[in-house]
Amino acid sequence: MCRVAVSDRAHWDRRYDRLGPSAAGSIGLPDIFTAHSDAFPTAGSALDVACGQGRVSIWLAERGLDVRGLDISSVAVEQAAATARERGVADRCRFDVVDLDCGLPPGPPVDVVVCHLFRDERLDRAMVARLRPGGLLAVAALSEVGAAPGRYRVAPGALTHAFADLQIVAAGERSGTAWLLGRRTASC
Repeated sequence: MCRVAVSDRAHWDRRYDRLGPSAAGSIGLPDIFTAHSDAFPTAGSALDVACGQGRVSIWLAERGLDVRGLDISSVAVEQAAATARERGVADRCRFDVVDLDCGLPPGPPVDVVVCHLFRDERLDRAMVARLRPGGLLAVAALSEVGAAPGRYRVAPGALTHAFADLQIVAAGERSGTAWLLGRRTASC
């Protein structure tokens, strides 16, 4: 683990410990993506970057995808695995404790990459590279649009600029959140 992330891991472990296991009703896409749920495939494989308690990972697995979820918190990863077992999709879900400050771990190409409310520009190219041609990237980040600037907030237009080489399916910025759905083209 990168030395920088030791305090991050402890912070997130404490937070997920306080939250407790994810409620079954919270499984699904983040609200920002629900109007575009039909853009997500029902077969193939997916990578959920900074998956937390596995809410999106489990939703994708219930749709028929094989999913690998990555998070720095061992507590969140344990909770995600337990919820996947409870929902009957543990055979389609693999959750790993990963320090994303060290980069995206190697793995095979996937049909979907989801990264919700975690932003590290150093991962942008790796997430796009992990997609199969035609694969879907779903990314959301805290934004300065509709909110005060802050350390973890992206500037207006940052996501569309960062992922300009993708075919944009939908994107938006409002109420302190920026989001983007994009498909990898053959030229990426």
